Amino acid sequence: MAETASELRRQILLEHNEEQSSTSFHGGEKLIPIEEEMEDLHDGLSFGQFMVAGSVAGMVEHMAMFPVDTLKTRMQMLASTGGFSHSGVGKALLSIMRSEGPFGLYRGIGAMGLGAGPAHAVYFSVYEFCKEKFGGNKPGHHPLVHAGSGVTATIASDAVFTPMDVVKQRLQLRCSPYRGVMDCITRMLKEEGIRAFYVSYRTTVVMNAPFTAMHFATYEAMKEALSGISPETASEENLFVHIMAGGVAGAIASAVTTPFDVVKTRLQCQGVCGADRFTSSSIRNAVQTIVAKEGPTALLKGLKPRVLFHAPAAAICWSTYEACKSFLYNWNAKSAT
Repeated sequence: MAETASELRRQILLEHNEEQSSTSFHGGEKLIPIEEEMEDLHDGLSFGQFMVAGSVAGMVEHMAMFPVDTLKTRMQMLASTGGFSHSGVGKALLSIMRSEGPFGLYRGIGAMGLGAGPAHAVYFSVYEFCKEKFGGNKPGHHPLVHAGSGVTATIASDAVFTPMDVVKQRLQLRCSPYRGVMDCITRMLKEEGIRAFYVSYRTTVVMNAPFTAMHFATYEAMKEALSGISPETASEENLFVHIMAGGVAGAIASAVTTPFDVVKTRLQCQGVCGADRFTSSSIRNAVQTIVAKEGPTALLKGLKPRVLFHAPAAAICWSTYEACKSFLYNWNAKSAT
């Protein structure tokens, strides 16, 4: 069973203490107080190492799930503006494959690569910092602390990720007028100015704040529930727990926040391929415009691919993040010996 960094750290410290107990006959060697050492080390990683682990996790997550993200973006746009007229995930996939080939599913992946790594590095490092400061690493379950740390982290990471997310979604449209990432960035700066890259930032934060809070609260609850089902692993955070808890948390949080994601997509792609422009970046104005033109069900467009994206994406992200933390801690431990 895969071990997390905290488990690996505890195991190494125990082995160290056992070794000192068996080899020191005169009390010359001091045993390491495990709980104190664990608190001082904070998973035994530096702030920079949390950034590395988060960056790798974000890249793996978004690259693996990018085709599903393309389907979601297309389904949230009108057919006349680069989207689809049908709501079935299978039909949307077949439509892209027939008209554009498999590479059509990966338009804009360069922008995702440029944005996901740095954004997740910020996200996980800020999350770990806040969790430590707010007491989330103390014994017991602290869902509110984890939720608050997650919200703080997403506000910071969205500031890094939003510009590349705008570029990515514009490139994902069926009739995108841009030749690539640099062409899109250059033309946006020339024609719309720097504000175009952050036109959806407020909507993104409003969407991701409850998404993250719900995600972490559900994640912690699921971890506790899964540990209750299997008491022998109650003190462990193994790979199975991270995959299951992360998947369920991602599915629930993504489903609830879908309307905000529709608004975000429309704001980021406004004016592209003939898409309507909004009079302001106000969420209320965007919602009223969408509902007046297409009805309230338009706010649920892309629900299925969004859930299909976030459920496995969360599982991939958490398991990769914990694996990276374990690797880096092991690296630190070997370097210190």
